[in-house]
Amino acid sequence: MTRSMSRQELDDAPAARARQPSVAVLIPCYNEAATIAQVVSDFRACLPAAAVYVYDNNSRDGTAAIAAAAGAVVRYETQQGKGAVMRRMFRDIEADFYLMVDGDHTYDASLAPRMLAVALDQGCDLVNCIREETGAAAYRAGHRLGNVMLTGAVRKIFGDRVEDMMSGYKVLSRRFVKSFPATSGGFGIETELTVHALELKMPVAHVTGAYRGRPEGSASKLNTWRDGFRILWLIGQLFKHERPLAFFSVIGLMFVIISITLGIPLLSEYLRSGLVPRLPTAVLATGIMLLGFLSFVTGLVLDTVSRGRRETKMLAYLHYPIFDGTR
Repeated sequence: MTRSMSRQELDDAPAARARQPSVAVLIPCYNEAATIAQVVSDFRACLPAAAVYVYDNNSRDGTAAIAAAAGAVVRYETQQGKGAVMRRMFRDIEADFYLMVDGDHTYDASLAPRMLAVALDQGCDLVNCIREETGAAAYRAGHRLGNVMLTGAVRKIFGDRVEDMMSGYKVLSRRFVKSFPATSGGFGIETELTVHALELKMPVAHVTGAYRGRPEGSASKLNTWRDGFRILWLIGQLFKHERPLAFFSVIGLMFVIISITLGIPLLSEYLRSGLVPRLPTAVLATGIMLLGFLSFVTGLVLDTVSRGRRETKMLAYLHYPIFDGTR
């Protein structure tokens, strides 16, 4: 005889079906033999149920073998650059949440459970670690200044909901990762991640964590000036692609101001005497004014294209439901 379920049993049924989220720890590596074993061990201890992936990016110091011995799943990406590695990771790996961290042992692994808890409890697609220095060697002076300037530029253009943009310690949701059209090949990947979250108005949270200097024998791959200018150039490119109307309006306004500056003396003389002095200057001023209006029209057209591209990314984002433990 079949027994009907009580109200209490019905209420408890969803909880019984709930499952824990699958978590993938993503560690891109290039010549990190001095630190990778400790990083893998720390995250395996703090997240025992998570799969730890190390993607070796043409290391020449045995990083891959050391990571495998420490218990990581080791894979390879031959295209050089952190952006290329992250793009490969996002395509290959399936999980509910992705924890992205550098392999240089500068981040605190014990913060990972808290970051995941924030992502789950608040339904966030991006949880970013705000770095708090614990030693004088944690930041080089140029890196600190560059981070402030670049983060400030992105906050000014795209929105102020993200802090410490260049932090390499983040938790990302599946819907974030699978809708992310990564194009950057190098350290600009953090900038792209930030802009992606801001443009799609994703839920974002921050957790403050310790940031220590690299241990002896480990060297930073980031060149302060070269990579700083590359990231600044990327911000400009993203500004043009994501906000074309504002970008080309600024250019158009510059042309209009130059044209007016050149044309006012000529117009004043024409109104006084009926003559047009310096005809080449008058033609130049007219041409520059036309360029200004053309820039504005270009921005209007590209803004329509940008909106369509943003809607496509939003559809890809919404294709993956938020994790609720029942799927």
